[in-house]
Amino acid sequence: MFLCLLFWSQMDNQTFRYSVLLVEGLNITTQSSYLAFVILLMAYIFIMVSNLWILIQISAEKGLHQPMYIIYCNLPLKDVMGTTVIVPRLLRDLVTNPSERYITYVECVFQAFFNHMNGTTSHTILMVMAFDRYVAICNPLRYTAIMSNNLVVKLSAGAWGTALVLVGILISLSVRLSHCRSVIQNHICDNASLFKLSCENTVINNVYGLTFTVVLLVSSMGSVLLTYLKIAIVCLTSKNKATNKKAIKTCCTHLTLYSVMLVSGFVAIFLHRVSEYSDNRRIASIVFNVVPPGLNPIIYGLQVKEIRQNLFKFLKK
Repeated sequence: MFLCLLFWSQMDNQTFRYSVLLVEGLNITTQSSYLAFVILLMAYIFIMVSNLWILIQISAEKGLHQPMYIIYCNLPLKDVMGTTVIVPRLLRDLVTNPSERYITYVECVFQAFFNHMNGTTSHTILMVMAFDRYVAICNPLRYTAIMSNNLVVKLSAGAWGTALVLVGILISLSVRLSHCRSVIQNHICDNASLFKLSCENTVINNVYGLTFTVVLLVSSMGSVLLTYLKIAIVCLTSKNKATNKKAIKTCCTHLTLYSVMLVSGFVAIFLHRVSEYSDNRRIASIVFNVVPPGLNPIIYGLQVKEIRQNLFKFLKK
């Protein structure tokens, strides 16, 4: 509620000088746009169906009401939210004349907010999941005692709450600015696109945005890498080869997906400051918003025996 009031208090009359904005979109030919539309539509349908199906399975299957799976539910929930905010709008713009890709300023602000919420929670949720795996593998006898329902709720709330506060401040700093331009120099609305609409001094925005990004990435990479390094050491020193092989396989798949998300996200952020590579930035942004949400159900969901068996039963029917 406080963040919503802060948003609206910043939106003075000057801010609405251009209440309707033009989105540049993707710089591709008409033929390519239809191909991109079909590919993105198929990806969107797969993401929605697979992630919602996993959420339903975990909710319905009592055997999956365990800390690990409850924490994992945050990931498909985040993917459904992030993809729904980004992809439908992108699909519409692909089949719309470039001169008619309009969006209202308020819609742009909300899209930017949820876009950054998606990116931030991608890191905070994976940090929580990495901690859960660390406890499960390195302290298996104490896992139930440590990962109590109370702690699971606190970790999940912390992952979402931290992102909410950080992103709320980030977007509020851009919303406070009056703007003198009406073109979003991107295919979607994000924080950088918002403050680039302004002719005012944006030093505060740049400093906070850079600090926010560095702290998030360092915390994310540091905690994830340190956690999986400790897991690897425990596996290598343990004599249970079957368990070790399964744990290492799980860690490798998780780190592969984390690397895809990290690289695509970093490229999209970095290239915002290099206008010559705007097309590359937009492609990296689409990869970040489409590839991990599509791979998460496969890499995480299908590793769960109960979910895998239910999927095979469903396909046989």
